[in-house]
Amino acid sequence: MLSVTHGNPTAEELAAVTAVVLALQGGQETAPKRPAAQAWARRAQLHLPPRPGAGAWRRSGR
Repeated sequence: MLSVTHGNPTAEELAAVTAVVLALQGGQETAPKRPAAQAWARRAQLHLPPRPGAGAWRRSGR
């Protein structure tokens, strides 16, 4: 709810402010972004071999 504390805005000014506030709130109601796939999951989807390095032996079984 909006309330005017100072001044005498016209109906058009109140409509403009209301439109801006509603537009800003609309961005929060969008669906949550899908989390990025972890690197190992992406490599597994592409059927790529595991990268060498620390812990590579653990990833080789997946």
